[in-house]
Amino acid sequence: MKDLIGLLLEKHSVKTVLPSESKVNLFLDGLLAILFPSYSNKAFVTEEKLKEAIASNRNQLNLLLLHVECFLEKDVDKVCDSFYNNLHDIYRLLLEDAKAIENGDPAAKSEEEVMRTYPGFFAICIYRIAHSLCSLGVPFIPRILTEIGHSKTGIDIHPGAKIGSSFFIDHGTGVVIGETTVIGNNVKLYQGVTLGALSVSKDLAKTKRHPTIENDVVIYAGATILGGNTVIGRNSIIGGNVWITKSVRENSMAYHNPQLKIREKR
Repeated sequence: MKDLIGLLLEKHSVKTVLPSESKVNLFLDGLLAILFPSYSNKAFVTEEKLKEAIASNRNQLNLLLLHVECFLEKDVDKVCDSFYNNLHDIYRLLLEDAKAIENGDPAAKSEEEVMRTYPGFFAICIYRIAHSLCSLGVPFIPRILTEIGHSKTGIDIHPGAKIGSSFFIDHGTGVVIGETTVIGNNVKLYQGVTLGALSVSKDLAKTKRHPTIENDVVIYAGATILGGNTVIGRNSIIGGNVWITKSVRENSMAYHNPQLKIREKR
């Protein structure tokens, strides 16, 4: 027990104490309530109420950033300023994502339904918020955010990935998008898609390890695309359950053609 106490005291003596998931969740829930009223039982119907909500949410982010202040290149207030100055662009992208999902899924009845009930949209929301913080040099918190989305949806998007507009994840469970993935505009992914690395060697940490997906690509369920030099050309269709480690030219179709045999039981 003494050895355990010694090890624990050594860890607890570290000055950086990361914010709890509950505090990060509080910030996330408050921001989603501001951007999408259906996520909350509150409606900020006046400019004054909306400004109060944004100020409260900014204070929550400020408190989170104080936990990682020693890692920031800018002071906490400047990081907060930059994030909320970027919020208009984040919101615009999310509206485009919601519209892409509504237009791309025959089962979607409205943008409001997409925003409130689609796990793919929820995961994209969290990713775009986390990516903005990641781009500002904020450590730890973006990963905590995306892991909240991962735990709730089964969709794992690294906050460092670069994803264009009108992004659509359909169904979503099991989707994995790695840190150095680059995704263009109007891309649609189905469940079980992996955009990953060919190698997990630690000495490749600073290199591009994950694929590039160009504009207007559809990738069907279970497809695995690996490698930092792998490019899926624009307007291509990647079929289900394929394994790709080499680039695919634009306007291509990549698919397996397995043989299916059916016989009577008798």
